[in-house]
Amino acid sequence: MAVELKIPQSGESITEVQIGDWRKAVGDRVELDEVLVEIETDKAAMDLPAPVAGILTKIFKGEGEEAEVGEVIALIEESGDGAAAGPAKKVKSADAKPAKSNEKKTKQDPEPEPPMAAKPPAEQARVMPAARRELAERGLVAKDVTASGPGGRLLKEDVVRHVEQQAAEPEPPAAAGRAAAETSTVAGPGEEIVAMSPMRKVIARNLVAAQQNAALLTTFNEVDMSAVIALRKKHQETFLKKYDIKLGFMSFFVKAAVEALKRFPSVNAEVRGTNIVYKNHFDIGVAVGGGKGLVVPVLRGAEGMGFAEIELAIADFARRAQQNKIDLSELKGGTFTISNGGIYGSMLSTPIVNPPQSGILGLHAIKDRPMAVNGQVVVLPIMYLALTYDHRVVDGREAVSFLKHIRDVIEEPVRILIEI
Repeated sequence: MAVELKIPQSGESITEVQIGDWRKAVGDRVELDEVLVEIETDKAAMDLPAPVAGILTKIFKGEGEEAEVGEVIALIEESGDGAAAGPAKKVKSADAKPAKSNEKKTKQDPEPEPPMAAKPPAEQARVMPAARRELAERGLVAKDVTASGPGGRLLKEDVVRHVEQQAAEPEPPAAAGRAAAETSTVAGPGEEIVAMSPMRKVIARNLVAAQQNAALLTTFNEVDMSAVIALRKKHQETFLKKYDIKLGFMSFFVKAAVEALKRFPSVNAEVRGTNIVYKNHFDIGVAVGGGKGLVVPVLRGAEGMGFAEIELAIADFARRAQQNKIDLSELKGGTFTISNGGIYGSMLSTPIVNPPQSGILGLHAIKDRPMAVNGQVVVLPIMYLALTYDHRVVDGREAVSFLKHIRDVIEEPVRILIEI
């Protein structure tokens, strides 16, 4: 009996996924719960296991193609024995054929589709289900919209982009010509065109939405890292020996951020419709570089975590992000975000908030700088801090005071212990 391999529900807001690498080819033997294919969602990559043991007889979606949640992407002929079919060529598209069988067909066997069976028009075959719904809702037809998906497929994003372009005012002929050249899908000399991954599309959409829907403003400050550096130097060996992890800078800033958020709750709030929702918990998102892009896993209940717990959790996030093993649930529900561009050498930046949050703290590289202290020029290890905040929720006075409090805590870490 053929068993369908379907795209599972991968998150509350996820309706489509992109097919990744198939680990098995048509005709291969698969075991129960053996990984068959990698799928990439808007937020992370995940492995899709076999629901039964048997022979993989059909693949409907090849690598790079998109599929909806609940859509059938393969068929497995269920079998409990260990007989395996011979290896087959790796499948890259939906044109894959099932493995041949030497058994004679019976009357009960369904007749295979004739080679020249009628197929839907090419235009309709290339329209993804989400795009079809979007076309219907907006009263459009597929031929009027430029497709950008793999194999010329029309995506929901193409329809939305078409509507936005139609709503925009017409550009002068020269400018329009330049824009057409810049957005051309035809590769020029020395160019390579690669379709955006689902994760990159969502990153792009969220960042643009944050700029368009929030009143973003950034305030800066500088912090003397001498005290934290001295503490790390003094206690690093003992800390490493006890917890098997180095004492880093991020744990100090997570602790400092929690103390500042307690004092200025608007930075930990969000706009929900016409209301402001204040959070009485402190779930801090920490931006880490992943194998397929930046992800922001969340430290749940950061107010109750110790330095070692924070460092261990961040190290685990970083390791699993490189392997695309971050669970979707770990990326949801953050109330505030910290992004450390300093590890890449950034001196100063204006980070963009992670909607629907109202604030993000940007950390930067530590550099020795000449500073005036008590009338004397002293060289100190200085880091520039940046706080981008949603001005709809956070006033300038609160934002500046929030960042100043973080600076004060970092320059005098004992404040963390006595909570002042």
